[in-house]
Amino acid sequence: KYEIIPSLVEGKSVVIVDDSIVRNVTMERIFGDMWRAGAREVHVRISAPPITNTCHYGIDMPTKSDLIAARFSVEEIRSRITATSLGYLSYEELEEALHEAGMNPSYFCTACFSGQYPIPLT
Repeated sequence: KYEIIPSLVEGKSVVIVDDSIVRNVTMERIFGDMWRAGAREVHVRISAPPITNTCHYGIDMPTKSDLIAARFSVEEIRSRITATSLGYLSYEELEEALHEAGMNPSYFCTACFSGQYPIPLT
C-alpha cells in the first residue's frame, strides 16, 4: 500500500493519514518500515471514527473480534502499531462535518462506528 523512501524519512517526523484502521494488518507493516527507515517520530491520523462494529449491509468486513478498535483502546492501538501518536476523527466531529457540508447525518449509515443499525438485525 505504501512505499517507504528511506532518504525522505530518515531523521524526520512523519505523519500518516489514512481513512481507517480495520484489522491493523497494514499499519503494523508500515510503522515497522518507517522505524527501520530511520524516522524520528511517526504519527497517524485517521479520517474516520474507530470502526468498532461489523457492517451487515454489503461491506465485506471481518467479525467484530477481528476489528482492532472493538478490542483495544486508542492508546492500546497506538502502542501496538508503535506510533508516536494516534488520532481518530470523533463520531461527533463526523456528524459536525456532515452538518457543515449541508448533509443530514441521519441519511448515512454509521453503524460501524456507533453500533446503531438503521434496520434491526435479525
